[in-house]
Amino acid sequence: MKKYMALAIEEAKKGFSEGGIPIGSILVIDDKIVGRGHNQRIQKGSAVLHAEMDCLENAGRLTAKEYQKAVLFSTLSPCDMCSGAVLLYGIPRVIVGENTTFQGPEQYVRDRGVDVTVINDAECIEMMERFIQDNPILWNEDIGE
Repeated sequence: MKKYMALAIEEAKKGFSEGGIPIGSILVIDDKIVGRGHNQRIQKGSAVLHAEMDCLENAGRLTAKEYQKAVLFSTLSPCDMCSGAVLLYGIPRVIVGENTTFQGPEQYVRDRGVDVTVINDAECIEMMERFIQDNPILWNEDIGE
């Protein structure tokens, strides 16, 4: 689990180095990475390219059977949109780096049968706290406030 979260953190740092919001995501099936992504709303002028959405897009088309074996790693608690994609595709497990700076609809996702584990990784927390403090306008735009 730690190695995949470390890769999600690398994705977050990549996004930040591109001028974006430092959130990263990795999709794993049968201990193999099938998708990686980072928040690209700023870089691509996108309304929807949160890290999880970018990761799913980069994974390409998968069958329902493949999604049912997947684990999604995200440095930050997935928002309503990204949680909706998890539910839509039947991804059974989500590992969250942190949910202290932002918490998506974790209980709703759990109530729908998804195993959501929050590890509260110190690096994930520090990365987001620093970004939010330095970029409150961009952050509020990203979460729809």
